[in-house]
Amino acid sequence: MKLDNATVFITGANRGLGLAFAREALARGVVPIKLDVTKPEDIVAAARACGDVTLLINNAGIAATGGFLGEDAVASAQRHLDTNFFGPLRLTQAFAPILAANGGGAILNVLSIASWINGPLLGNYGMSKSAAWAMTNGTRIELTEQKTQVLALHVGFIDTDLTNGFDVPKSAPDAVVRTTLDALEAGASEVLADDITRQVHAGLSADPAVYLQAISR
Repeated sequence: MKLDNATVFITGANRGLGLAFAREALARGVVPIKLDVTKPEDIVAAARACGDVTLLINNAGIAATGGFLGEDAVASAQRHLDTNFFGPLRLTQAFAPILAANGGGAILNVLSIASWINGPLLGNYGMSKSAAWAMTNGTRIELTEQKTQVLALHVGFIDTDLTNGFDVPKSAPDAVVRTTLDALEAGASEVLADDITRQVHAGLSADPAVYLQAISR
């Protein structure tokens, strides 16, 4: 999908990676429509008001620490699923007819290296991103007939307020966005935005200990 004269709907565009997407979209000649998704009725209203959208970027998300056996694990899992899975799913459902009416367009889902691996640090976050990855792969097939490109962005830690306090290597948001939008314009279905993500992806068919060790370094 080419971004010239596109109309872009970006969730979570008020900060972090979403803000970087908005800035880069503007630099490429498009106007992003910002919205933080919190309620299903808001999504329906937004879709009704934005009938000219050609690119949906599902970026809004949360990430809280903790595994599956903590006292608040079930409540945390629900919060993560509400934002990281059901949010993008509802947006995809709401905007798919609009994209079809506008020639097909594209959907970009911001996923994670945690879509493929899991551990007690970000257990529920990883679970929600795994679900979002499955949804991305499924909707890509369902939307093929209407010629909607569905791009999955996998990336490790990004240097935003979401990762404050994590002493790990982090990618610059602007670099991730440029790589991702270049892949979008090239017609890709998946983008691995940093070295650690590419390393983990390459090791998915290997001994799990290999890539678990890789991300712990």
